[in-house]
Amino acid sequence: MNKTMNRPIKIVILDAETVTRGDVSLDGITALGEAKVCGFTPNDKVAEEIGEADAVICNKCLITEEVFSRCPNLRYVGLFATGYNNVDLEAAKRHGAVVCNVPSYSTYAVAQHTFALILEHYCRTAEYAANVAEGGWINYRLFSYFGIPTSELYGRTLGIVGYGSIGRQVAEIARAFGMEVITHTRTPERVTDGTPAVSLDELLSRADIVSLHCPLTADNEKMINERTLSLMKPTALLINTARGGLIDERALADALNAGRIAGAGIDCLTAEPMRADCALYGAKNCIITPHVAWAPVETRERLLREVELNLRAWTDGGERNNVVK
Repeated sequence: MNKTMNRPIKIVILDAETVTRGDVSLDGITALGEAKVCGFTPNDKVAEEIGEADAVICNKCLITEEVFSRCPNLRYVGLFATGYNNVDLEAAKRHGAVVCNVPSYSTYAVAQHTFALILEHYCRTAEYAANVAEGGWINYRLFSYFGIPTSELYGRTLGIVGYGSIGRQVAEIARAFGMEVITHTRTPERVTDGTPAVSLDELLSRADIVSLHCPLTADNEKMINERTLSLMKPTALLINTARGGLIDERALADALNAGRIAGAGIDCLTAEPMRADCALYGAKNCIITPHVAWAPVETRERLLREVELNLRAWTDGGERNNVVK
């Protein structure tokens, strides 16, 4: 019950399937009011599903000026995410709505997935396992089959673009492998662990692995493009577990197919779900995972708990992770 309403709040969850398939519970959220849970909501049905609700929880559904106008009771938008570019923040302010996100919940999971992509490129585990499954090791005359080339991470340079909580965690893991770490960040004054902060061009030219960990903004859209890719070593690996729009996908596909860089590990695309005409679909030496870096069970449990605490704070008249107040 919201202290200003003197009645149970009405809550709508628009896209529950983006965070749970029954393996993690929404009960902590739904217990806070009269709740309606939608597994998936097309954007043209968002206002209809919200109706007279006071609070909406969503992941990627668009909460626009039209939605606020058609849903006059809507005063709270909670996100199953750190990013909030799907919400019209100015419209939220005009309509007196609070918007709350969940920062830093996926730090460990995304850093882990980043290294899963890096290690697959360097260790070729899936290729070796597939070769063994096909009988390649059976009756091989030597004890060890190493026909697929692999390489060490030790001594290589990792360039991290964006040095927030995820970037710093990736750096910590890299150092455990004996790697050198450099970074490019909008706020070099906040790099306090001794990591060299360099220009983007210098990072791209020096790094053996470039890993993107920055938010997508109007200033950095397609920052990885034909020009910047041309600065990278032909042996370099590009990793993106941040946002698809940071990369010009056609330029990256061309660079991969021409052998101008050695590989890419991609967990997010400009258009999601992936489209059949995605330029990276079938590109050479490109590993693509379906935006799952954030999705371990423990990570989603942490996320849902934070969403619950955000909503509970609002119902109690307080503030927590407020993007718009």
